[in-house]
Amino acid sequence: MARGSELSEPPELRREQMIRAALEVIEERGFPDTRIADVAERAGVSPALVIYYFGTKDSLLTEAMRFSEDAFYELGARRMAAAGDAKDRLEEIVALTCLPADEKDVTDSWNLWLDLWAQAARNEAVARVREEFDEHWRETLRAIVRDGQASGEFRAIDADDFAVGFSALLDGLAIQIALQDPVVDGRRAFELSMRVAASQLGFEWRASGRSVSGRSAQASGKAASARRRHGPSSPAAPRGRRRTH
Repeated sequence: MARGSELSEPPELRREQMIRAALEVIEERGFPDTRIADVAERAGVSPALVIYYFGTKDSLLTEAMRFSEDAFYELGARRMAAAGDAKDRLEEIVALTCLPADEKDVTDSWNLWLDLWAQAARNEAVARVREEFDEHWRETLRAIVRDGQASGEFRAIDADDFAVGFSALLDGLAIQIALQDPVVDGRRAFELSMRVAASQLGFEWRASGRSVSGRSAQASGKAASARRRHGPSSPAAPRGRRRTH
């Protein structure tokens, strides 16, 4: 059972410590090879305390993903607050998803998403969390499109159809990044995605050679290693998505 000294510490502090430990261990070993005991050892607590807070390993994975998503959207809110129009905000979101990370406190690995997707196919509770995250991501994209349509930047297309298709495109490219495909790196994924968005939404876009913090770096092995839950309340990201360290 959990030690009395462990339970006497501030709950949120202990909880975050264990989530950060879980992210590190899952990132290193993958979810199937991660044990509660491994997370406890990394966090410096007893396995009983991890179970006390999270119950099961699947629950620990989903809570770690929530932490990762919150970090992604917090960064996104800061980035998009400085952006100009809807086109710039859309570019920020795509860059955050695809380009190398340069900020320390963002959970930013697509490998976490690979683990979540795999577990969602077999676990109903994880599947519900995956659905929540995906809808948050699509709503973020829909809101940007509708803002751009209201300002006259984007053509009148179905914002929901665009969000479904574009989020699927980003996820598909992210799998290639996570698998370190020699043909699809973060830069290429970013530029391909922006060209698709420009074509569908009817705006002009040129590659700028930018480098923005995002979630692809650790998964691609190119740099230091950001998507969603309680997304920022800015128009650019009304709710939330994706990636570590």
